[in-house]
Amino acid sequence: MFTDTFTDLYTLCPESTIWKFDHPYDPFNREYFITTGRVVGNAGREMLGNWFKIKKFGGGYKLLHCPSMCTYCDVVCKDVGIYVQNGHRRLALTNVPFKVVFKKA
Repeated sequence: MFTDTFTDLYTLCPESTIWKFDHPYDPFNREYFITTGRVVGNAGREMLGNWFKIKKFGGGYKLLHCPSMCTYCDVVCKDVGIYVQNGHRRLALTNVPFKVVFKKA
């Protein structure tokens, strides 16, 4: 599992680049959207929203949110996919994974 996705990237944004899924659920769009802004912390119930896994998937990989470090927590287990609304694409927790391929630098 990973929580800190791209913290070594240079960015002009003063905010955190750590991924999280927005909680609570967005009832208007019926989605959990992936955003940035989570803080680094210890694995625990309060940090469940920013733990993701990378799993092999069809010649590439998929990102999955299904934290397993908290055995007593009620967690959302879904793939990270693309949600399109009015021509805008956003990462969201979906049933359709977005396949990614990593290229060696």
